Amino acid sequence: MPKAKITKSFVDSAPLSKKGQVLYCDKDMPGFYLIIGKSAKTYAAQKDIRGRSVRFTIGRHGHFTPEEARKIARDKLYLMSQGINPNTLKTEEKRKEITLAKVLKNYQDTRKNLKQATKDDYEYHLNKYLSDWMNKLMADIDKDMVIARHSLIGKNHGPSVANGTMRILRALFNHAHASFDICEVNPVAYLSRTKAWYPIRRKQTYIKPHQLKAWWKAVNDLENETQRDYLLFLLLTGLRKSEAAKLKWADIDMLDKTFTIIDTKNSDPLTLPMSDFLFSMFTQRRLRYGNYDYVFPGTGAHGHLIEPKASIYKVAQNSGVTFTCHDLRRTFLTIAESLDISHYALKRLVNHRLSDVTSGYIIANVERLRRPVEQIAQFVLEKVNDRI
Repeated sequence: MPKAKITKSFVDSAPLSKKGQVLYCDKDMPGFYLIIGKSAKTYAAQKDIRGRSVRFTIGRHGHFTPEEARKIARDKLYLMSQGINPNTLKTEEKRKEITLAKVLKNYQDTRKNLKQATKDDYEYHLNKYLSDWMNKLMADIDKDMVIARHSLIGKNHGPSVANGTMRILRALFNHAHASFDICEVNPVAYLSRTKAWYPIRRKQTYIKPHQLKAWWKAVNDLENETQRDYLLFLLLTGLRKSEAAKLKWADIDMLDKTFTIIDTKNSDPLTLPMSDFLFSMFTQRRLRYGNYDYVFPGTGAHGHLIEPKASIYKVAQNSGVTFTCHDLRRTFLTIAESLDISHYALKRLVNHRLSDVTSGYIIANVERLRRPVEQIAQFVLEKVNDRI
């Protein structure tokens, strides 16, 4: 290994390496090194601790002068002579800076494919149910705290909220370990090890065929025609409520009788054909609301309709059919399955990714979905018009 007196003039004049790294040991201070690579010159301190070589990286030339780096190296070499690994201390210092709030911000900033709705959901859960933890160090949040808070949230706000909040926390601990090299053990993992997660039964609620007529009439009796059409649209497409609400006129092709959902849950744009009923609905709506950006405009800041809870309640009261927007999606799927619509077409209609190998070779064609879409619409119309 070459030796040199590591001074500013030497470091400035030393050429970058064309291949690999070149290490220069300082003549005056053994253990103080200059490491020259292809693109940078870096100062380091290195010494054996209990038979193992330990290197502490001080920083790049330009960020530190040789004199500043030498002073830091002297301190680190002294620690090493006492059997203390300065890298461990460096990690401990880092641990003192990383709070839950900081990890959340870093997670949101670095995850490029994270939807705004997901960011908002994370912030909502953390600020509502873990607000007193936001300024806590990640390293100070332990398994006992996690188990106790999970139980408390479950008791006060329900099992689903408790599980959801802890899944968010688990993701942030994983991110903290990957990004900051802290929290090797994720304390949320103890919920799995102790089988403490709340069992959540998947909802099975949907509108049964014999309930469709009363529901349809109550929806059509709504005074607000935008909310009326929105609910009918959900039933006849099986779309998620936010996907339907954000539909723009620019995403509708009346000549081709198709519409495209750009902002989907899985980020895959979805183009679907219109049934004859929906084509007629869009034609009428365009005459009255074609000057708006959104097909289902709203009065709020978003510009589009938000879940019409008052209308949903009114329909439930007048029809005797209690439902949610997601129940309409389940109803659509249940009707489609009862009509023996193929597995591939069904998944395509609701934008579920196909997981088996064969499906990877199948190119979805919008026209192949037109018949299933019309079948589902006709099934509903027959039920609500008493045609069997």
